[in-house]
Amino acid sequence: MAALTSTEKLQEAFSLALEDRSQGYSDLVSNANALLYTMKKRGQFRPFSGPTIRERLLYNETGSYTRYGGYGYLNPSPVELFNDAEFTPKLAAVSVTLSSEDILKNSGTAQLKDILEEHMSAAETELQDRFVEDLHSDGTAVDGYQIGGLQLAIPTTPSSGTYGGIARSNTIWRTTTYDANSITVAGTSYTAVSAASVKPIFDSIMIARSRGNKGPNLILCSAEHYITYTAATVAIQQITNENEMGKLGFTSLKYYGAGKSVDVVLEGGIGSAMPSNTTYFIDTSALKFRYHPDRNFVKFGGKQTPVNQDAMVQHIGFYGELTMNNPLHMAKLYDSSP
Repeated sequence: MAALTSTEKLQEAFSLALEDRSQGYSDLVSNANALLYTMKKRGQFRPFSGPTIRERLLYNETGSYTRYGGYGYLNPSPVELFNDAEFTPKLAAVSVTLSSEDILKNSGTAQLKDILEEHMSAAETELQDRFVEDLHSDGTAVDGYQIGGLQLAIPTTPSSGTYGGIARSNTIWRTTTYDANSITVAGTSYTAVSAASVKPIFDSIMIARSRGNKGPNLILCSAEHYITYTAATVAIQQITNENEMGKLGFTSLKYYGAGKSVDVVLEGGIGSAMPSNTTYFIDTSALKFRYHPDRNFVKFGGKQTPVNQDAMVQHIGFYGELTMNNPLHMAKLYDSSP
């Protein structure tokens, strides 16, 4: 087979190689993180249109419930039931770049495929790592161009600031925070997350943040809390490691309590942005990743050649934001003095 030496054919190979993989970028990112995987599996990756993202909130009751008998009066009072939280979508991208020198050095068909593979794999790994990093952010990096992650959605101080354009001074728009350094469960005071305290603390939070069949359905732990939970459940560890998350490669156990069965997943690790000594209790049905249908982890902009550089560039990225529409079942456990 003739070597690929013409610029036109090189660009075609570059484009086709990216096109072949581009449809899988959304799955690539979602499968890199237990929270994202769970959200996508449950249909919480959803498109949006328009300049902002609006999430409809049911924040009130009708107030019309009436106990009566005979000719007693009913209470059909009009009341406002809904409001919107408004989120600003954010842009992010990685770039696959090949210099003409690299292309010329690898001009054979197989050699060119090898170098394309290396560059695309590096960009895809960066896309995964940085997006998962942003997932744990407070949304303030790079002058606020970062997506608002869990530190914004489920903050340490839940009554401060605004989220989705709504002040957290409104009690119905607050998540709940527990400090393991000063927590009391069933009359017993604890000062840390330990093998003796972790199960009672988890039970207490799960009960407090549940209503009927609604409640946290995913528990994300930092390394410190996960190791402690492992120590508390070592007798059943081999059984619980066989759940779905474990089969997918996530380091996970199972929580059984408060009438629920919930995955407990290690979110800490090498290069993780997960805060230390922290556990999130998450209702994934209330979180969404809202994306623009034309920019959902896809390549965009076409092949570009910088005017002052001998190279080819292709960008891969997204336009969207992490949103929430119900804070009731969300909680953060942290240790102020580990």
